[in-house]
Amino acid sequence: QVQLVESGGGSVQSGGSLRLSCAASGYTNSWYSMAWFRQAPGKEREGVAAIHRGGSTSYADSVKGRFTVSQDAAKKELYLQMTSLKPEDTAMYYCALKAASRWDVRPPLLVGAYNYWGQGTQVTVSS
Repeated sequence: QVQLVESGGGSVQSGGSLRLSCAASGYTNSWYSMAWFRQAPGKEREGVAAIHRGGSTSYADSVKGRFTVSQDAAKKELYLQMTSLKPEDTAMYYCALKAASRWDVRPPLLVGAYNYWGQGTQVTVSS
């Protein structure tokens, strides 16, 4: 059974930083992509950043230059370093995982592409 557990959320002031972590267990295939999504109250879930097991990444335009996605593939851990946080970054942040091919060029940021989801961790940015 695949499990994803997020941690690292919290409350910060505008301009601050946070680092989210996600630990995956129970997934045995060699190739996969992992991603961060977020969902604010009353809004649809949206992709934030993703990384392929091989290292290629994708970012939403709204976070480029501020957020950095990384992984420890040996541990199947995913991270999101968030800097220059804005109030509009306030949301529940979710970790997700999907099977992938070794040859995938860029991991998707589509909700429907991911099979496994964590429970989420709340990020609140105050002005």
